[in-house]
Amino acid sequence: MPPLVQFVLQLATLILVLAIAYRPLGDYMAAVYTGTRHLRVERGLYRLIGVQPDGEQSWPAYLRSVLAFSVVGIVIVYAMQRLQEWLPWALGLPAVGESLSFNTAISFVTNTNWQSYSPELTLGYSVQLAGLAVQNFVSAAVGIAVAVALVRGLARTRSGTLGNFWVDLMRGTVRILVPLSVVFAIMLIAGGVIQNLDGFREITTLTGAGQTLPGGPVASQEAIKELGTNGGGFFNANSAHPFENPTPWTNMLQIVMMLLIPVALTRTFGRMVGDLRQGYAILATMGVLFITSAALMTAAELAGAGSAPAAAGGAMEGKEARFGIIGSTLFGTTSTITSTGAVDSMHDSYTAFGGGMAMVNMMLGEVAPGGVGAGLYGLLVIAVLAVFLAGLMVGRTPEYLGKKIGAREIKLAGLYILVTPALVLIGTALSFAIPAVRNDVTSTSIWNPRLHGFSEVLYAFTSAANNNGSAFAGLTANTPWLNTALGVAMFLGRFLPIIFVLALAGSLASRDRVPATAGTLPTHRPLFVGLTIGTVLLVSALTYFPVLALGPLAEGLN
Repeated sequence: MPPLVQFVLQLATLILVLAIAYRPLGDYMAAVYTGTRHLRVERGLYRLIGVQPDGEQSWPAYLRSVLAFSVVGIVIVYAMQRLQEWLPWALGLPAVGESLSFNTAISFVTNTNWQSYSPELTLGYSVQLAGLAVQNFVSAAVGIAVAVALVRGLARTRSGTLGNFWVDLMRGTVRILVPLSVVFAIMLIAGGVIQNLDGFREITTLTGAGQTLPGGPVASQEAIKELGTNGGGFFNANSAHPFENPTPWTNMLQIVMMLLIPVALTRTFGRMVGDLRQGYAILATMGVLFITSAALMTAAELAGAGSAPAAAGGAMEGKEARFGIIGSTLFGTTSTITSTGAVDSMHDSYTAFGGGMAMVNMMLGEVAPGGVGAGLYGLLVIAVLAVFLAGLMVGRTPEYLGKKIGAREIKLAGLYILVTPALVLIGTALSFAIPAVRNDVTSTSIWNPRLHGFSEVLYAFTSAANNNGSAFAGLTANTPWLNTALGVAMFLGRFLPIIFVLALAGSLASRDRVPATAGTLPTHRPLFVGLTIGTVLLVSALTYFPVLALGPLAEGLN
Protein backbone atom coordinates (compact mmCIF):
# COMPACT_ATOMS: atom_id res chain seq x y z
CA MET A 1 0.00 0.00 0.00
CA PRO A 2 1.45 3.44 -0.89
CA PRO A 3 2.70 5.43 2.12
CA LEU A 4 0.32 8.31 1.41
CA VAL A 5 -2.67 5.97 1.51
CA GLN A 6 -1.41 4.41 4.77
CA PHE A 7 -1.03 7.84 6.32
CA VAL A 8 -4.50 8.99 5.27
CA LEU A 9 -6.16 5.77 6.46
CA GLN A 10 -4.46 5.80 9.87
CA LEU A 11 -5.13 9.50 10.35
CA ALA A 12 -8.78 9.08 9.30
CA THR A 13 -9.20 6.18 11.73
CA LEU A 14 -7.76 8.29 14.53
CA ILE A 15 -10.04 11.23 13.75
CA LEU A 16 -13.10 8.98 13.54
CA VAL A 17 -12.49 7.40 16.95
CA LEU A 18 -11.87 10.78 18.57
CA ALA A 19 -15.00 12.22 16.93
CA ILE A 20 -17.12 9.41 18.35
CA ALA A 21 -15.82 10.01 21.89
CA TYR A 22 -15.73 13.82 21.66
CA ARG A 23 -19.27 14.73 22.63
CA PRO A 24 -20.02 12.19 25.39
CA LEU A 25 -16.65 12.55 27.10
CA GLY A 26 -16.55 16.33 26.79
CA ASP A 27 -20.07 16.71 28.16
CA TYR A 28 -19.35 14.23 30.96
CA MET A 29 -16.26 16.16 32.07
CA ALA A 30 -18.23 19.42 32.03
CA ALA A 31 -20.83 17.77 34.27
CA VAL A 32 -18.08 16.51 36.59
CA TYR A 33 -16.64 19.98 37.16
CA THR A 34 -19.93 21.89 37.36
CA GLY A 35 -21.91 19.46 39.52
CA THR A 36 -22.56 20.09 43.20
CA ARG A 37 -23.03 16.50 44.39
CA HIS A 38 -20.11 14.72 46.08
CA LEU A 39 -19.68 10.96 45.89
CA ARG A 40 -19.49 9.02 49.14
CA VAL A 41 -15.87 8.04 48.60
CA GLU A 42 -15.03 11.68 47.86
CA ARG A 43 -16.70 12.89 51.07
CA GLY A 44 -14.69 10.34 53.02
CA LEU A 45 -11.45 11.56 51.50
CA TYR A 46 -12.37 15.19 52.14
CA ARG A 47 -12.90 14.41 55.82
CA LEU A 48 -9.58 12.54 55.91
CA ILE A 49 -7.58 15.50 54.58
CA GLY A 50 -9.65 18.13 56.38
CA VAL A 51 -11.16 19.86 53.33
CA GLN A 52 -14.49 21.67 53.21
CA PRO A 53 -15.64 20.66 49.71
CA ASP A 54 -18.33 23.33 49.38
CA GLY A 55 -15.92 26.17 50.12
CA GLU A 56 -14.56 28.17 47.17
CA GLN A 57 -11.01 29.48 46.83
CA SER A 58 -9.57 32.71 45.49
CA TRP A 59 -6.83 32.33 42.93
CA PRO A 60 -4.00 32.77 45.50
CA ALA A 61 -5.57 30.09 47.72
CA TYR A 62 -6.08 27.80 44.72
CA LEU A 63 -2.43 28.32 43.75
CA ARG A 64 -1.17 27.62 47.27
CA SER A 65 -3.07 24.34 47.25
CA VAL A 66 -1.56 23.33 43.90
CA LEU A 67 1.98 24.13 45.04
CA ALA A 68 1.63 22.53 48.48
CA PHE A 69 0.20 19.32 47.05
CA SER A 70 2.92 19.12 44.41
CA VAL A 71 5.81 19.82 46.78
CA VAL A 72 4.59 17.11 49.16
CA GLY A 73 4.43 14.73 46.17
CA ILE A 74 8.04 15.52 45.27
CA VAL A 75 9.20 14.81 48.82
CA ILE A 76 7.33 11.48 48.96
CA VAL A 77 8.59 10.19 45.60
CA TYR A 78 12.15 11.28 46.44
CA ALA A 79 12.03 9.50 49.81
CA MET A 80 10.65 6.30 48.29
CA GLN A 81 13.55 6.12 45.84
CA ARG A 82 16.15 6.79 48.51
CA LEU A 83 14.60 4.10 50.75
CA GLN A 84 13.88 1.62 47.98
CA GLU A 85 16.04 -1.24 49.25
CA TRP A 86 13.86 -1.48 52.39
CA LEU A 87 10.54 -1.45 50.54
CA PRO A 88 8.63 -4.61 49.57
CA TRP A 89 8.90 -5.80 45.95
CA ALA A 90 12.20 -3.93 45.55
CA LEU A 91 13.45 -6.86 43.39
CA GLY A 92 16.82 -6.62 45.14
CA LEU A 93 17.51 -3.21 43.59
CA PRO A 94 19.51 -0.67 45.62
CA ALA A 95 18.49 2.85 46.61
CA VAL A 96 18.51 5.40 43.81
CA GLY A 97 21.23 8.07 43.89
CA GLU A 98 20.55 11.57 45.18
CA SER A 99 20.65 13.57 41.94
CA LEU A 100 18.69 10.95 40.01
CA SER A 101 16.06 10.72 42.79
CA PHE A 102 15.74 14.52 42.71
CA ASN A 103 15.31 14.53 38.94
CA THR A 104 12.83 11.64 38.88
CA ALA A 105 10.69 12.97 41.73
CA ILE A 106 10.27 16.35 40.04
CA SER A 107 9.80 14.67 36.67
CA PHE A 108 6.77 12.60 37.67
CA VAL A 109 5.14 15.23 39.89
CA THR A 110 5.32 17.79 37.06
CA ASN A 111 3.72 15.37 34.55
CA THR A 112 7.00 15.31 32.59
CA ASN A 113 8.16 11.73 33.19
CA TRP A 114 11.66 12.37 31.91
CA GLN A 115 13.72 9.26 32.68
CA SER A 116 17.50 9.47 33.03
CA TYR A 117 17.65 5.77 33.92
CA SER A 118 16.67 2.30 32.75
CA PRO A 119 13.40 1.66 34.68
CA GLU A 120 13.53 -2.14 34.83
CA LEU A 121 17.07 -2.04 36.21
CA THR A 122 16.57 0.88 38.62
CA LEU A 123 13.13 0.81 40.23
CA GLY A 124 11.23 -1.96 42.02
CA TYR A 125 7.49 -2.44 41.94
CA SER A 126 6.78 -0.41 45.10
CA VAL A 127 8.31 2.76 43.69
CA GLN A 128 6.76 2.13 40.28
CA LEU A 129 3.25 1.58 41.68
CA ALA A 130 3.00 3.63 44.88
CA GLY A 131 5.28 6.42 43.68
CA LEU A 132 5.33 6.92 39.93
CA ALA A 133 1.93 5.48 38.96
CA VAL A 134 0.17 7.51 41.67
CA GLN A 135 1.78 10.67 40.34
CA ASN A 136 0.68 9.72 36.84
CA PHE A 137 -2.90 10.07 38.08
CA VAL A 138 -2.66 13.12 40.31
CA SER A 139 -0.26 15.18 38.16
CA ALA A 140 -2.68 14.77 35.26
CA ALA A 141 -5.59 15.73 37.53
CA VAL A 142 -3.70 18.87 38.59
CA GLY A 143 -3.33 19.92 34.94
CA ILE A 144 -7.05 19.48 34.29
CA ALA A 145 -7.91 21.35 37.50
CA VAL A 146 -5.84 24.40 36.47
CA ALA A 147 -7.47 24.41 33.03
CA VAL A 148 -10.92 24.23 34.60
CA ALA A 149 -10.02 27.12 36.92
CA LEU A 150 -9.08 29.27 33.89
CA VAL A 151 -12.33 28.33 32.15
CA ARG A 152 -14.25 29.37 35.26
CA GLY A 153 -12.39 32.67 35.19
CA LEU A 154 -13.66 33.24 31.66
CA ALA A 155 -17.20 32.09 32.48
CA ARG A 156 -17.73 33.96 35.76
CA THR A 157 -18.34 37.67 36.29
CA ARG A 158 -17.48 39.81 39.32
CA SER A 159 -16.28 36.72 41.16
CA GLY A 160 -13.40 36.43 43.55
CA THR A 161 -13.19 32.64 43.44
CA LEU A 162 -12.23 29.92 40.94
CA GLY A 163 -13.64 26.82 42.61
CA ASN A 164 -11.92 24.43 45.01
CA PHE A 165 -8.64 22.79 43.99
CA TRP A 166 -9.13 19.76 46.25
CA VAL A 167 -12.56 19.07 44.79
CA ASP A 168 -11.28 19.49 41.22
CA LEU A 169 -8.31 17.23 41.97
CA MET A 170 -10.48 14.54 43.54
CA ARG A 171 -13.10 14.57 40.81
CA GLY A 172 -10.56 14.48 38.02
CA THR A 173 -8.88 11.47 39.59
CA VAL A 174 -11.88 9.50 40.87
CA ARG A 175 -14.46 10.24 38.18
CA ILE A 176 -12.35 10.60 35.02
CA LEU A 177 -8.83 9.17 35.13
CA VAL A 178 -9.37 6.05 37.25
CA PRO A 179 -12.45 4.72 35.37
CA LEU A 180 -10.92 5.38 31.95
CA SER A 181 -7.64 3.77 33.02
CA VAL A 182 -9.41 0.59 34.14
CA VAL A 183 -11.20 0.29 30.80
CA PHE A 184 -8.08 0.90 28.73
CA ALA A 185 -5.88 -1.33 30.90
CA ILE A 186 -8.25 -4.23 30.19
CA MET A 187 -8.07 -3.42 26.48
CA LEU A 188 -4.27 -3.35 26.61
CA ILE A 189 -4.14 -6.71 28.41
CA ALA A 190 -6.41 -8.11 25.70
CA GLY A 191 -3.95 -6.73 23.16
CA GLY A 192 -0.99 -8.53 24.73
CA VAL A 193 0.46 -6.02 27.21
CA ILE A 194 1.70 -7.86 30.31
CA GLN A 195 0.29 -7.43 33.84
CA ASN A 196 1.95 -9.43 36.62
CA LEU A 197 4.30 -9.29 39.61
CA ASP A 198 6.74 -11.92 38.31
CA GLY A 199 9.94 -9.92 38.64
CA PHE A 200 12.73 -11.32 36.50
CA ARG A 201 12.32 -14.70 34.81
CA GLU A 202 15.12 -16.79 33.28
CA ILE A 203 14.20 -18.50 30.00
CA THR A 204 15.95 -20.52 27.29
CA THR A 205 15.56 -19.13 23.78
CA LEU A 206 15.01 -21.18 20.61
CA THR A 207 18.74 -21.07 19.96
CA GLY A 208 19.48 -22.53 23.41
CA ALA A 209 20.84 -19.32 24.90
CA GLY A 210 19.73 -17.98 28.27
CA GLN A 211 17.80 -14.74 28.61
CA THR A 212 16.31 -12.74 31.48
CA LEU A 213 12.80 -11.41 30.86
CA PRO A 214 11.35 -8.70 33.12
CA GLY A 215 7.76 -8.77 34.28
CA GLY A 216 5.63 -6.22 36.04
CA PRO A 217 2.25 -4.48 36.33
CA VAL A 218 2.70 -2.88 32.94
CA ALA A 219 -0.82 -2.58 31.47
CA SER A 220 -2.17 -0.66 34.47
CA GLN A 221 0.69 1.83 34.31
CA GLU A 222 0.60 2.01 30.52
CA ALA A 223 -3.06 3.07 30.57
CA ILE A 224 -2.57 6.11 32.80
CA LYS A 225 0.81 6.82 31.18
CA GLU A 226 -0.99 7.60 27.91
CA LEU A 227 -4.35 8.86 29.21
CA GLY A 228 -2.67 11.32 31.56
CA THR A 229 -0.14 12.38 28.87
CA ASN A 230 2.60 11.29 31.26
CA GLY A 231 4.85 9.15 29.06
CA GLY A 232 7.17 7.39 31.49
CA GLY A 233 7.83 3.85 30.33
CA PHE A 234 7.83 0.81 32.58
CA PHE A 235 10.72 -0.41 30.44
CA ASN A 236 13.65 1.54 29.04
CA ALA A 237 12.44 1.10 25.45
CA ASN A 238 9.11 2.67 26.46
CA SER A 239 6.31 1.99 23.96
CA ALA A 240 8.77 0.40 21.54
CA HIS A 241 9.02 -2.55 23.98
CA PRO A 242 6.78 -5.46 22.94
CA PHE A 243 5.60 -5.93 26.53
CA GLU A 244 4.28 -2.34 26.54
CA ASN A 245 3.09 -2.06 22.94
CA PRO A 246 2.99 -5.43 21.16
CA THR A 247 1.03 -4.81 17.94
CA PRO A 248 -0.02 -2.11 15.45
CA TRP A 249 -3.49 -2.32 17.01
CA THR A 250 -2.22 -1.42 20.49
CA ASN A 251 -0.06 1.27 18.91
CA MET A 252 -3.12 3.01 17.46
CA LEU A 253 -4.97 2.53 20.76
CA GLN A 254 -2.19 4.30 22.62
CA ILE A 255 -2.27 7.20 20.16
CA VAL A 256 -6.02 7.52 20.78
CA MET A 257 -5.44 7.46 24.53
CA MET A 258 -2.94 10.32 24.37
CA LEU A 259 -5.35 12.54 22.44
CA LEU A 260 -8.65 11.52 24.03
CA ILE A 261 -8.90 13.82 27.07
CA PRO A 262 -7.06 16.88 25.64
CA VAL A 263 -9.34 16.86 22.58
CA ALA A 264 -12.55 16.33 24.56
CA LEU A 265 -11.62 19.15 26.96
CA THR A 266 -12.34 21.64 24.16
CA ARG A 267 -16.00 20.57 24.29
CA THR A 268 -15.88 20.82 28.08
CA PHE A 269 -14.62 24.38 27.64
CA GLY A 270 -17.44 25.26 25.22
CA ARG A 271 -20.03 23.74 27.52
CA MET A 272 -18.75 25.56 30.62
CA VAL A 273 -18.62 29.00 28.96
CA GLY A 274 -22.07 28.46 27.46
CA ASP A 275 -21.04 28.55 23.80
CA LEU A 276 -20.04 25.29 22.11
CA ARG A 277 -18.77 27.24 19.08
CA GLN A 278 -15.89 28.53 21.21
CA GLY A 279 -14.82 24.96 21.90
CA TYR A 280 -15.02 24.08 18.21
CA ALA A 281 -12.79 27.05 17.36
CA ILE A 282 -10.13 25.92 19.83
CA LEU A 283 -10.46 22.35 18.52
CA ALA A 284 -10.04 23.54 14.91
CA THR A 285 -6.86 25.40 15.88
CA MET A 286 -5.46 22.28 17.52
CA GLY A 287 -6.51 20.07 14.60
CA VAL A 288 -4.84 22.17 11.91
CA LEU A 289 -1.57 22.28 13.84
CA PHE A 290 -1.66 18.54 14.60
CA ILE A 291 -2.38 17.38 11.04
CA THR A 292 0.24 19.73 9.60
CA SER A 293 2.86 18.52 12.06
CA ALA A 294 2.09 14.84 11.42
CA ALA A 295 2.29 15.35 7.66
CA LEU A 296 5.62 17.18 7.85
CA MET A 297 7.25 14.63 10.16
CA THR A 298 6.03 11.72 8.03
CA ALA A 299 7.24 13.38 4.84
CA ALA A 300 10.67 14.00 6.38
CA GLU A 301 11.06 10.34 7.40
CA LEU A 302 9.76 8.94 4.11
CA ALA A 303 12.21 11.17 2.24
CA GLY A 304 15.20 10.10 4.33
CA ALA A 305 18.29 10.50 2.18
CA GLY A 306 20.74 7.65 1.44
CA SER A 307 20.79 4.22 -0.16
CA ALA A 308 19.69 2.35 2.98
CA PRO A 309 16.55 4.46 3.52
CA ALA A 310 15.77 4.16 -0.20
CA ALA A 311 16.04 0.37 -0.08
CA ALA A 312 13.90 0.17 3.06
CA GLY A 313 11.26 2.54 1.70
CA GLY A 314 12.24 5.25 4.17
CA ALA A 315 14.38 5.96 7.21
CA MET A 316 13.76 2.83 9.29
CA GLU A 317 16.69 3.25 11.69
CA GLY A 318 15.37 3.31 15.27
CA LYS A 319 11.86 2.25 14.23
CA GLU A 320 10.00 -0.99 14.90
CA ALA A 321 9.17 -2.99 11.77
CA ARG A 322 5.78 -3.86 13.28
CA PHE A 323 4.79 -0.17 13.28
CA GLY A 324 6.60 1.09 10.19
CA ILE A 325 7.26 4.73 9.40
CA ILE A 326 3.62 5.86 9.45
CA GLY A 327 2.84 4.26 12.81
CA SER A 328 6.07 5.66 14.23
CA THR A 329 5.68 9.25 13.01
CA LEU A 330 2.00 9.43 13.96
CA PHE A 331 2.91 8.20 17.46
CA GLY A 332 5.92 10.56 17.61
CA THR A 333 3.86 13.55 16.55
CA THR A 334 1.18 12.73 19.09
CA SER A 335 3.60 12.22 21.98
CA THR A 336 5.58 15.42 21.37
CA ILE A 337 2.55 17.61 20.64
CA THR A 338 0.59 16.40 23.70
CA SER A 339 3.41 16.59 26.28
CA THR A 340 3.23 12.81 26.72
CA GLY A 341 6.82 12.00 25.85
CA ALA A 342 6.18 8.31 25.23
CA VAL A 343 8.04 6.87 22.24
CA ASP A 344 7.51 3.83 20.02
CA SER A 345 10.64 4.72 18.01
CA MET A 346 13.88 6.47 18.85
CA HIS A 347 13.70 10.16 17.94
CA ASP A 348 17.50 10.36 18.01
CA SER A 349 17.56 8.13 14.93
CA TYR A 350 15.08 10.24 12.96
CA THR A 351 16.28 12.32 10.06
CA ALA A 352 17.46 15.81 10.99
CA PHE A 353 14.22 17.41 9.82
CA GLY A 354 12.04 14.66 11.32
CA GLY A 355 13.71 14.96 14.72
CA GLY A 356 13.59 18.73 14.36
CA MET A 357 9.84 18.50 13.84
CA ALA A 358 9.48 16.62 17.13
CA MET A 359 11.40 19.46 18.75
CA VAL A 360 9.22 22.10 17.09
CA ASN A 361 6.08 20.34 18.36
CA MET A 362 7.27 20.97 21.90
CA MET A 363 8.46 24.50 21.11
CA LEU A 364 4.95 25.40 19.93
CA GLY A 365 3.99 25.04 23.58
CA GLU A 366 2.38 21.63 23.09
CA VAL A 367 -1.02 23.17 22.42
CA ALA A 368 -2.24 20.93 19.59
CA PRO A 369 -3.89 19.57 21.68
CA GLY A 370 -1.23 19.56 24.39
CA GLY A 371 -1.20 17.72 27.70
CA VAL A 372 -4.30 17.01 29.75
CA GLY A 373 -5.39 20.45 30.91
CA ALA A 374 -2.05 22.09 30.11
CA GLY A 375 -2.76 22.15 26.38
CA LEU A 376 -6.14 23.82 26.86
CA TYR A 377 -4.95 26.51 29.25
CA GLY A 378 -1.89 27.11 27.06
CA LEU A 379 -3.98 27.69 23.97
CA LEU A 380 -6.45 29.89 25.85
CA VAL A 381 -3.53 32.11 26.88
CA ILE A 382 -2.51 32.27 23.21
CA ALA A 383 -6.13 33.16 22.34
CA VAL A 384 -5.98 36.08 24.78
CA LEU A 385 -2.82 37.29 23.06
CA ALA A 386 -4.41 36.79 19.62
CA VAL A 387 -7.40 39.01 20.40
CA PHE A 388 -4.99 41.61 21.78
CA LEU A 389 -3.07 41.63 18.50
CA ALA A 390 -6.36 41.88 16.59
CA GLY A 391 -7.34 44.83 18.78
CA LEU A 392 -4.10 46.61 17.91
CA MET A 393 -4.86 46.18 14.20
CA VAL A 394 -8.27 47.86 14.39
CA GLY A 395 -7.60 50.24 17.28
CA ARG A 396 -10.11 48.70 19.71
CA THR A 397 -9.89 47.40 23.25
CA PRO A 398 -9.55 43.63 22.86
CA GLU A 399 -12.22 41.32 24.25
CA TYR A 400 -12.44 37.55 24.69
CA LEU A 401 -15.74 35.89 25.60
CA GLY A 402 -17.09 39.25 26.68
CA LYS A 403 -14.14 40.04 28.95
CA LYS A 404 -12.02 43.11 28.22
CA ILE A 405 -8.35 42.25 28.00
CA GLY A 406 -6.33 44.91 29.78
CA ALA A 407 -2.68 45.54 30.57
CA ARG A 408 -2.66 43.12 33.51
CA GLU A 409 -3.97 40.24 31.40
CA ILE A 410 -1.46 40.87 28.61
CA LYS A 411 1.44 41.05 31.06
CA LEU A 412 0.43 37.71 32.55
CA ALA A 413 0.00 36.16 29.10
CA GLY A 414 3.40 37.53 28.05
CA LEU A 415 5.10 36.13 31.14
CA TYR A 416 3.45 32.76 30.52
CA ILE A 417 4.78 32.65 26.97
CA LEU A 418 8.31 33.77 27.89
CA VAL A 419 8.97 31.34 30.76
CA THR A 420 9.48 28.15 28.79
CA PRO A 421 11.71 29.56 26.02
CA ALA A 422 13.86 31.27 28.64
CA LEU A 423 14.37 27.98 30.49
CA VAL A 424 15.19 26.12 27.26
CA LEU A 425 17.66 28.67 25.95
CA ILE A 426 19.35 29.41 29.28
CA GLY A 427 19.72 25.72 30.14
CA THR A 428 21.17 24.88 26.74
CA ALA A 429 23.51 27.89 26.81
CA LEU A 430 24.84 27.11 30.30
CA SER A 431 25.55 23.52 29.26
CA PHE A 432 28.08 24.81 26.72
CA ALA A 433 29.13 28.15 28.25
CA ILE A 434 30.48 26.98 31.63
CA PRO A 435 33.85 25.30 30.93
CA ALA A 436 33.60 22.52 33.54
CA VAL A 437 30.01 21.74 32.59
CA ARG A 438 30.80 21.83 28.87
CA ASN A 439 33.67 19.38 29.29
CA ASP A 440 31.41 17.00 31.19
CA VAL A 441 28.56 17.32 28.67
CA THR A 442 30.75 16.82 25.61
CA SER A 443 32.86 14.01 27.07
CA THR A 444 30.23 12.08 29.06
CA SER A 445 26.73 12.95 27.87
CA ILE A 446 27.00 13.51 24.12
CA TRP A 447 27.60 10.38 22.07
CA ASN A 448 27.11 12.08 18.71
CA PRO A 449 29.39 15.11 18.43
CA ARG A 450 28.97 18.36 16.49
CA LEU A 451 25.57 19.48 15.20
CA HIS A 452 23.63 16.42 16.32
CA GLY A 453 25.19 16.56 19.78
CA PHE A 454 24.00 20.13 20.14
CA SER A 455 20.52 19.03 19.04
CA GLU A 456 20.53 16.33 21.73
CA VAL A 457 21.15 18.87 24.50
CA LEU A 458 18.66 21.35 23.00
CA TYR A 459 16.05 18.59 22.77
CA ALA A 460 16.64 17.63 26.42
CA PHE A 461 16.00 21.14 27.75
CA THR A 462 13.08 21.65 25.35
CA SER A 463 11.54 18.41 26.61
CA ALA A 464 12.15 19.24 30.28
CA ALA A 465 10.95 22.85 30.25
CA ASN A 466 7.83 21.93 28.25
CA ASN A 467 7.13 18.98 30.61
CA ASN A 468 7.22 16.51 27.71
CA GLY A 469 9.70 13.84 28.80
CA SER A 470 10.80 12.37 25.47
CA ALA A 471 14.49 12.42 24.60
CA PHE A 472 17.07 12.06 21.89
CA ALA A 473 18.26 8.71 23.22
CA GLY A 474 21.90 9.35 22.30
CA LEU A 475 22.27 11.68 25.29
CA THR A 476 23.49 10.29 28.62
CA ALA A 477 21.52 12.46 31.03
CA ASN A 478 22.26 10.65 34.30
CA THR A 479 24.98 13.08 35.40
CA PRO A 480 24.93 15.55 38.31
CA TRP A 481 24.66 18.57 35.98
CA LEU A 482 21.90 17.32 33.71
CA ASN A 483 19.91 15.68 36.52
CA THR A 484 19.96 18.96 38.45
CA ALA A 485 19.55 21.41 35.57
CA LEU A 486 16.78 19.42 33.90
CA GLY A 487 15.06 18.96 37.26
CA VAL A 488 15.04 22.73 37.81
CA ALA A 489 13.78 23.28 34.25
CA MET A 490 10.94 20.79 34.80
CA PHE A 491 9.92 22.37 38.11
CA LEU A 492 9.95 25.96 36.87
CA GLY A 493 8.50 24.97 33.48
CA ARG A 494 5.48 23.47 35.23
CA PHE A 495 4.73 25.80 38.11
CA LEU A 496 5.69 29.27 36.86
CA PRO A 497 3.15 29.01 33.98
CA ILE A 498 0.53 27.71 36.43
CA ILE A 499 1.10 30.78 38.62
CA PHE A 500 0.48 33.10 35.65
CA VAL A 501 -2.53 31.08 34.46
CA LEU A 502 -4.25 31.18 37.83
CA ALA A 503 -3.48 34.88 38.25
CA LEU A 504 -4.98 35.45 34.79
CA ALA A 505 -8.03 33.39 35.74
CA GLY A 506 -8.52 35.43 38.90
CA SER A 507 -8.23 38.69 36.98
CA LEU A 508 -10.75 37.59 34.34
CA ALA A 509 -13.20 36.24 36.92
CA SER A 510 -13.33 39.62 38.68
CA ARG A 511 -14.29 41.47 35.48
CA ASP A 512 -17.81 42.19 34.31
CA ARG A 513 -19.01 41.00 30.91
CA VAL A 514 -19.33 43.67 28.22
CA PRO A 515 -21.83 43.39 25.37
CA ALA A 516 -20.57 42.59 21.89
CA THR A 517 -20.54 45.44 19.37
CA ALA A 518 -19.94 45.76 15.64
CA GLY A 519 -16.22 46.07 16.34
CA THR A 520 -15.94 42.92 18.47
CA LEU A 521 -13.88 40.15 16.89
CA PRO A 522 -15.98 36.95 16.75
CA THR A 523 -13.90 34.23 18.39
CA HIS A 524 -15.75 31.27 16.90
CA ARG A 525 -15.07 31.87 13.22
CA PRO A 526 -12.27 30.83 10.81
CA LEU A 527 -10.68 34.29 11.01
CA PHE A 528 -10.04 33.83 14.74
CA VAL A 529 -8.77 30.28 14.17
CA GLY A 530 -6.30 31.56 11.58
CA LEU A 531 -5.23 34.42 13.83
CA THR A 532 -4.62 32.05 16.75
CA ILE A 533 -2.60 29.66 14.58
CA GLY A 534 -0.58 32.60 13.30
CA THR A 535 0.10 33.76 16.85
CA VAL A 536 1.33 30.31 17.87
CA LEU A 537 3.67 30.12 14.89
CA LEU A 538 4.84 33.72 15.18
CA VAL A 539 5.75 33.45 18.86
CA SER A 540 7.59 30.15 18.34
CA ALA A 541 9.36 31.17 15.14
CA LEU A 542 10.72 34.41 16.55
CA THR A 543 11.86 32.73 19.75
CA TYR A 544 13.37 29.46 18.59
CA PHE A 545 14.45 29.88 14.97
CA PRO A 546 18.03 31.01 15.77
CA VAL A 547 18.72 28.03 18.01
CA LEU A 548 17.03 25.62 15.58
CA ALA A 549 19.33 26.97 12.90
CA LEU A 550 22.31 25.87 15.00
CA GLY A 551 20.96 22.33 15.43
CA PRO A 552 18.47 20.36 13.32
CA LEU A 553 18.23 22.87 10.47
CA ALA A 554 22.01 23.08 10.08
CA GLU A 555 22.31 19.29 10.30
CA GLY A 556 19.57 18.76 7.72
CA LEU A 557 21.06 21.24 5.28
CA ASN A 558 24.61 19.99 5.76
